[in-house]
Amino acid sequence: MKTEITRRDFVGGVLLASGAALLDGLTPLEMMAQKDEFTGYGGVGEYARSNGNTWAVLQAGHRIRDRVYEALPKDVTETGEMYDCVVVGGGISGIAAALLFQRQTGGKKKCLVLENHPIFGGEAKQNEFEVDGKRLVAHQGSAIYQLQKPASFLAQFYDSIGLKTPKLTYQKWAGPQPEMKLSQTPYDAAGMEVGQYGYWFGPKFGQKTGMWVMDPVRRKLDGAPIPAAARAEWVRFLTGAEVNGKPFEHPKVEGDAISRYLDSITMEQHFVERFGLSRETVRTYLSPVEGGGSGLGPDALSGYADYAFEMLEPVPDENGAMSQMFPGGNTTIARLMVKSLIPGAMNGEAGVDGVTRNTVRFESLDVAGGAARVRLESTVVAVQHEGAAEKSESVSIVYEKGGKLYRVRARSVVMAGGSWTSKHIVKDLPEAQKAAYAQFYRSPCMMANVAVRNWRFLHKMGMSGCRWFGGQVGDYFEVRKLAVVGGVEPTIGPDSPVVLTVKCLYPYPGLPTEAQGNRGRVEMLSTSYALYEQRIRQQFADMFANARFDANRDIAGIILNRWGHAYLSPQPGFFFGKDGREAPREVLRKAPFGRIAFANTDLAGAMDHRYSILEAKRAVKQVAGMG
Repeated sequence: MKTEITRRDFVGGVLLASGAALLDGLTPLEMMAQKDEFTGYGGVGEYARSNGNTWAVLQAGHRIRDRVYEALPKDVTETGEMYDCVVVGGGISGIAAALLFQRQTGGKKKCLVLENHPIFGGEAKQNEFEVDGKRLVAHQGSAIYQLQKPASFLAQFYDSIGLKTPKLTYQKWAGPQPEMKLSQTPYDAAGMEVGQYGYWFGPKFGQKTGMWVMDPVRRKLDGAPIPAAARAEWVRFLTGAEVNGKPFEHPKVEGDAISRYLDSITMEQHFVERFGLSRETVRTYLSPVEGGGSGLGPDALSGYADYAFEMLEPVPDENGAMSQMFPGGNTTIARLMVKSLIPGAMNGEAGVDGVTRNTVRFESLDVAGGAARVRLESTVVAVQHEGAAEKSESVSIVYEKGGKLYRVRARSVVMAGGSWTSKHIVKDLPEAQKAAYAQFYRSPCMMANVAVRNWRFLHKMGMSGCRWFGGQVGDYFEVRKLAVVGGVEPTIGPDSPVVLTVKCLYPYPGLPTEAQGNRGRVEMLSTSYALYEQRIRQQFADMFANARFDANRDIAGIILNRWGHAYLSPQPGFFFGKDGREAPREVLRKAPFGRIAFANTDLAGAMDHRYSILEAKRAVKQVAGMG
């Protein structure tokens, strides 16, 4: 693309409505959509039409938000279908719910999954590039999984869907150069302590062209253009030096005294108490990365948010690594589940290599008479009991597909989509559940996958990954060695084409949690693809100029995956309640509402596919016996 920003890009990027909501008239988002300045390049393969929330998906969601379906028209098409269970949402939680429902009912009852995207998986989807004759794969959202205790439900579930060897084999080093240690995921920061990581400080730190601090932990940030007091605090955090002189006692079980205390304060306050940091240091140098698992910076999140993941009790592999990752992230797990649910829906054999190499038979996902069916590009707009919830024998489900409205009926429903739509879709939702959902705050994320023809420029600088401060977009990336499945090259070296994943969060430290999410969403959705592309190219050019990086030569493609409600961002009190009130998540988890149960990972308060599966298990148990 051209190096200058055009007036069109400027309008698409900065003509925002003041405040949180976009108002009447032609919004920047609508202006971009007219010329498809929103979606941009989608890559190749089965996921090329489904990179993040596409314009069509976004439009449908905004119609739900704006209560377009508050009063349904009379011309809703009756399909005449009655299911034992309808699952709303075809992400990890929704597919798991359908699979567990089939297993719990012996495969004798009928289940339908309604999914609004062109392909199943939710955020567990991938991008595919063709670079110089080689196929490259990267994740769109849901990325890693962890080894579980062999006797645990999760370990047995993995085994049941064909993930029988959860410890993966990864690429080996290739080339004449000495081996450089590489991560297994884009989030490991492997090398922060062994000289293979760098921090870049941009112009806002008084550096006209930016400057690098290499090996920042071992060098204790020597030379970083920051005040001495901030450097001392930051080093204390990076090295884990706690101010009280004794190790922090982690929560042992969910709901113990430690976890409840952590949930009563912000993560920022926890860092102040544990590491003796100032709030300015937390907000300037740790935000948003240290709160990135929940989508915002530490100032907006419950102190327990980072520890909720520990309650799943992952186990390390023989090398001490906690995290495993397929080339396309948890796309593989979603595909394994669909293959288990509807064996004919994917070509080839079952198992990891089979679902990775082979293609989806879309026509087999939704076959009349099938015990389990998955209906794509079908946005559910209304779910309501037929009669009083406590006496009703069925539930009406209305969905939009191809611009038309259709109705199916079910004896039970699992709401496996996100809280931001579920609270609008269930039309007879009681006040208690409405009040609980009003305390679920979601924040956006954009995953920008940047395919480069090689990563010699990084190797030349002695880096496998980096983080930047004061840049135009995102915060960090890492080169990762891929799991060798589905035709992945068995080796990697500086001359290998790779995908660098830039995770872009939108924190506004100091604002309330909900306000940060709203403001970030407006920013992300109102910026054109072209402007984001220009920013990424310029960011890379600025940082790697000394390594002779050339964006036009070295970047082979950029795919943006915009997730408007990517993360549940739990505020203090979300997990265990506040001021004597019940935790909002428990209001929705403890019992179904009539014939409707609620799943999705946001009910756990931690964005992890394992919680998606566990919440599905609970919800299915609540509805499986409904006749």
